[in-house]
Amino acid sequence: MPDTQSIRLFSSDLDNTLLGNPESTRRFKLAWEGIPAAQRPLLVYNSGRLLSDLDQLLGAEQLPAPDYLIGGVGTQIYDARAGRALHDFDGELALGWDRDRVAAIAAAFPGVRPQPNQYQHPFKSSWYLERANRATITRLSDQFTAAGLDVSIVYSSLRDLDILPKNAAKGAALRWLCQRLDLTLDRVLVAGDTGNDSSMFLLPGVRGIVVENAQPELFEDVVEIPVYCSRQVMADGVVDGLRHYGVIAQSPLVRDTVHAARSSRGAFKMLFTGTRLGSLGPDDQAFLRLAYEKALAALRRNITPLGFSACSLADNTVTGTDANYRSVWARDGSITLINTLDVDDDDIRSAGRRTLDTLLRAIAVNGQIPANVRLDDGVPDYAGVGNICSIDSGLWVIIAFYNYVEKTGDLDFLRTHAARLQRAMDWISAHDSNNDGLLEIPEAGDWTDLFGRSYNVLYDEVLWFRANVCFGRLLEFQGEYERASDYLRWSQHIRGRVIDTFWPHTRPAANLPETANRFAERQFSLGDTQYLIAEVTPFAFNWRCDVFGNVLGFLMNLLDIERARTAFRFMWSVGVNEPYPVANLYPVVQSGDPDWRAYYTVNLLNLPHHYHNGGIWPFVGGMWVRFIHRLGLHEVAERELLRLAKLNQLGRRDEWEFNEWAHGVTGRPMGKAYQAWSAASFVRACQEIEADPDHLADE
Repeated sequence: MPDTQSIRLFSSDLDNTLLGNPESTRRFKLAWEGIPAAQRPLLVYNSGRLLSDLDQLLGAEQLPAPDYLIGGVGTQIYDARAGRALHDFDGELALGWDRDRVAAIAAAFPGVRPQPNQYQHPFKSSWYLERANRATITRLSDQFTAAGLDVSIVYSSLRDLDILPKNAAKGAALRWLCQRLDLTLDRVLVAGDTGNDSSMFLLPGVRGIVVENAQPELFEDVVEIPVYCSRQVMADGVVDGLRHYGVIAQSPLVRDTVHAARSSRGAFKMLFTGTRLGSLGPDDQAFLRLAYEKALAALRRNITPLGFSACSLADNTVTGTDANYRSVWARDGSITLINTLDVDDDDIRSAGRRTLDTLLRAIAVNGQIPANVRLDDGVPDYAGVGNICSIDSGLWVIIAFYNYVEKTGDLDFLRTHAARLQRAMDWISAHDSNNDGLLEIPEAGDWTDLFGRSYNVLYDEVLWFRANVCFGRLLEFQGEYERASDYLRWSQHIRGRVIDTFWPHTRPAANLPETANRFAERQFSLGDTQYLIAEVTPFAFNWRCDVFGNVLGFLMNLLDIERARTAFRFMWSVGVNEPYPVANLYPVVQSGDPDWRAYYTVNLLNLPHHYHNGGIWPFVGGMWVRFIHRLGLHEVAERELLRLAKLNQLGRRDEWEFNEWAHGVTGRPMGKAYQAWSAASFVRACQEIEADPDHLADE
C-alpha cells in the first residue's frame, strides 16, 4: 500500500484536467476510490465554474464525490460533506471590493467583452479579452490601481479575463481552506492545466502535477518551481502524478474503464454505425502481439552507426534522387526517436541519441539543421527537391531533443548541444520575417517536399508552437528561467495566432490587431470550418483538410479537445481512414485545380491519391490511433490499430514491410520497405492504448 500520509489534501482543476476524456476520468475515479478511506486525502475540486454549474456537472460526470468545492476561480467555497457554503470566506472577499466600479473600468477597456450572466458572481467580474499580452494586462491593472481598487486579475487561455477581490483566486481560496482545516501547505498536492491554476502551484510548500496538455502559460508561471510534469494528458496525467507522489500504487488499466464509459461516445454514436467495436478477441490480440514484434524487428533494420536511417538500407534499392534515403534524416529520425522513447532497449535508445548527435554536429554556420546526413560519407544536405531549404528539420530536432532529455534526464547531452540548439532556434525564428508569430515557409519547404504549399502552412506552424514550448523547457532544465519564460510566453502567442488563422469562423473578431491580414479576414468571413485549414497566404487560402496537421495539432497540445472532436467527426465522416488509416490530405488535388502544380507529375509521385497528395501514411496512422484514444474512444482506437497492423503487414515484396506509404484508393504499398517511422509510430500507438505485448499478456 502506498504511503499517502504526507499528502492530506488534493486540489485539482476540472476542465481539461480531470475532465475532457470520459475514459480517463473513469480511471481517476477508480484510482481515487481504490485508496482505503482511512488513508485517502481530502479531495477538493477547484474550478473556474460557479458552484451552481459544478453541482450540475458533478451529477453528470463519473467523478468521485469531493470533500470540498472551490468555485468561481476561488470566490466560492462549499463543504460538500456538510452540504453548505462556507460564507465566512465572503468576509475575506468583501474587503475593498466594489464590483460596480470594477465592471465600469473593465467595460471601457479596449477589446473587452462581458461573459454571459451565468458566469458572473457578486465576487467575480468575468470578461473576454482575445489574445492579450502581458503588457495589455499590466495596463488594465494600472487602471484599477489608479482608481484605488486593489483587485486580483486572472487571465487564462488567451481569452478568459476574471477580475476578483484581492483575496480571491484558486490559490488564495485553497490557502484559506487549509488554514480552516489546520493543514500546512506542505501536505497539499495540486493539479491543473491553465494560467488560472497558477496561484495553486505558487502557494509555498505545495506539490504540483502539470498535465501534458497544459497550456504554456502554466509552464511559464511554474518555471522555477519543482513540479511534476506528466507525459500523459488530462485525467491520465493526474493519475500518473498521483502515482509519482505515492498517493496511489499503480494506474488502472485502460480495459478496466472502457466498458463503463461506452455511453460517453454520445454524439459519435451514429458516426460509428457499422464499425465493429467491443473488446479484442484472442485472435486480434495474437495478431497485435505479432505486429508489435515485427515492428521492433523493422525498426532494428534501421539502426546505423550514425543513428536511425529512414528505411532499411539492406532491403531497398535506391537510384537517382532516391540515393538520399541512405541518410540519417532529421524529420524521420526525430519522429522515430520520439515514438520509441518508451522502448526499454539499449540499442534503440542509443540509436536515437546518435541521431540527434549526428544532426546537431552537422549544423550550418547560420544555424540550419540539415535535412539529412549521408551515411556513406557523413556529408550533410541542407536542401530538398529543387534545392529548397528544409524548414521542419530543425523544428523536429528541437522537439525530439526535449523529449529525449525529459525522458532520460541526460543533462550532460543537453549542455553539449545547448549552443547549437540556440542557433537552430535563431535560424527558424528568422523565418517569421514579419514578427507576427507565424513562420513564412517557402514552397515545398517541409515534409511535403514535392507539394506546393507556402507562406503560413498549418503543419509547420503546429511544429513551431511545439518547438517554442520544448525549447523553453530545455532552458528551464538549464536554470535559465527568464529566457525560458520568454519562449513559453511566445509559444502561447503562437497558439492563439494559429487557431485564429487556421480555424476560420463567421463570428466577429474582437480586439483585432491593426496588422491583421484584411484580405484573409474578408475571405474567412464567408463561412465556418470544422478543422484547421491547410494553408494561408496574403492572397489566398487553402480550405483542404491537412489530416496530419490536424492530428499533430491535438497531439502537440495546440488544439483543444472540443475542436479536436469536431475535426475528428469531419475526418471520420469523409473517410480519411479508408481503405486504411490514414490519408494525409482531404480532398486530393486534381489536375486543373487552382492548387495543381505541373511538377506533381515528377516521378509520378503526387498524382491524386499518391504520396503527399492523399497517399496513406502508416506513420500518420499511428498518430491517428493515439488521437482517437485521447478523445476517449478507446475501442475505436483499438479497431483502427488493427487495421493499421494489416496495412503494415502488406508489402511490395515481403510481408510486414512497414512500408513508407500506400495508394489512397487501392491501399497497396508504393514506398520504401521497412520504414523506421512507420514501425516506430505503430509501436508508440500500441503502448499508448495498452495494446502492446506487456499489456495484452495480462488479458
